[in-house]
Amino acid sequence: MTTSPGRQRAAIQVCAEQLGLVLIAEAADLGVSARNRSPFERPALSSWLQRPHDYDAIVWSHVDRAVRSVAHMCQLLEWGQTHATTLVFGMPEEHQPLLITPQAGGNVVRRCMDLAYAAEQEARAISARLTGAHEALRAAGRYGGGLVPFGYRKAPHPSGVGWCLTPDPETADVVRTVVDDARSGLSLVAIARKLEEAGVPVPRDRHAQLQGRPMGGRRHGRDFERFRWTAGSLSKILRTPALMGHRVHKGKTVRDADGSPVLIGPPLLAEEEFDALQRILDARSNGSHPKRRKTSLLIGVAHCAGCGGRMYFATRKGYVDGDYVCRASARGTTCPAPAAIRADWLDDYTVSRYHEAFGTDGEVTREQLLKDGVHVTVAKGRSGGGPERLAGPDTSRLTFTIVGFLPQQRQG
Repeated sequence: MTTSPGRQRAAIQVCAEQLGLVLIAEAADLGVSARNRSPFERPALSSWLQRPHDYDAIVWSHVDRAVRSVAHMCQLLEWGQTHATTLVFGMPEEHQPLLITPQAGGNVVRRCMDLAYAAEQEARAISARLTGAHEALRAAGRYGGGLVPFGYRKAPHPSGVGWCLTPDPETADVVRTVVDDARSGLSLVAIARKLEEAGVPVPRDRHAQLQGRPMGGRRHGRDFERFRWTAGSLSKILRTPALMGHRVHKGKTVRDADGSPVLIGPPLLAEEEFDALQRILDARSNGSHPKRRKTSLLIGVAHCAGCGGRMYFATRKGYVDGDYVCRASARGTTCPAPAAIRADWLDDYTVSRYHEAFGTDGEVTREQLLKDGVHVTVAKGRSGGGPERLAGPDTSRLTFTIVGFLPQQRQG
């Protein structure tokens, strides 16, 4: 556990006392790199930078806690001058804070730029050292940190130095079961559903468990108590050479000077088993598909009535026109009534209703539909076939809505 946040708070407190400042709040962006993100891109700090009239000064423990880039320092200094806000850097090694008022002269500004340049060079040197260290670890077959491949857990390296990987008793058997299910012809969507029902944690959650941290977290702006299995997450597990105990970098096996794979742990699958699994997965993903349009007309416009989620275009073998389908399973959720409909039917229906609603004719683009707030909902249709199913869409299960219209004006 790092002690840096505590040291920074202590330095900031000393700095505030020296200058007679009263601390009113703290913005702590733990785990966010000043090298990669400017002050205006950090969640906690940026919210304060958006309301500069609530305070007179901002205090950092050091320049490199604020920025590690000359460009970011320029942005910060310009912001301080624009909003008449004082910037303070603790500089504990000099026992005297660096104060940049909105009226600061050229010498102070140059001092800031020099410190920002030094911080930028230091960050580059650290990055280069880390890259070299990880390359050495990869070559030696040692685990260098990060997400542990599913089916493994961290263990002491046999050399007595560093770490390697060993099969995880709780998830190695899960991997073998998943592989058997895939071989038997079960789809990845169905396998993901089985794992969900069994309460098996996804790789990210299992990694958190092994580190003693709570599962779940934030993804795409939403908070989750635990993450869900999807066909995509399963595919990543089944496709990685880590299943053979290989050290993997950017999805590829790391090889030594002789071209042999660098091993980081015992294999869960023999090479022959892994290759056979890849052929099965390739056979499912490959094939001849009709040429599809570059952008489907109703992406973001068509929604499933069963779950409210977006519908996406899917090709149909042997047909030029595909379907719009509910993709709840790809999002790791279950739709109680997943909808699907021929794409050309729904396109024609939507364009026709759009022309009626706006009194126009001619081509309609996806951008127009989104801009004008068009929303089409599709309910699940009945199963079975028959000649009547080829006559056109069942409009009773379609709802055409324009955001801002009264309900009676927008029902289809």
